[in-house]
Amino acid sequence: MPKVTIYNPRGEKEAEGEVPEGTSLLHASTELGAKHGSACGGVCACSTCHVWVKQGFDSLSDMEDNEADYLDRAYDVKPNSRLGCQAQLANRDVVYQITEESEKTWYDEHPKERHEAEAKGLWPPKK
Repeated sequence: MPKVTIYNPRGEKEAEGEVPEGTSLLHASTELGAKHGSACGGVCACSTCHVWVKQGFDSLSDMEDNEADYLDRAYDVKPNSRLGCQAQLANRDVVYQITEESEKTWYDEHPKERHEAEAKGLWPPKK
């Protein structure tokens, strides 16, 4: 099983673990407890699960036209950008960083956790 290492938008390690081959990056994040949001529920109908792949980019499933079209709508797209709901793991380890837009979406989807983070001064993050 490939090992996945996930960083938050500020470059801090948020989660790490092994997940089965064929798992999407979004599902891997969910399984490992990372704050990786997806407004459409992971069906390639938005760009909020956007990530930057730091290691293992070439081992991921190929990008199809629909993903490329939605990725064009994402904020701060880079050559190593993928949509977490579409990029599936092969048998190699992958390291990726969740974008600010995706983390914000996660907090929007989890109001209880957002309110708790706000009360502790952890959300929104300090720049």
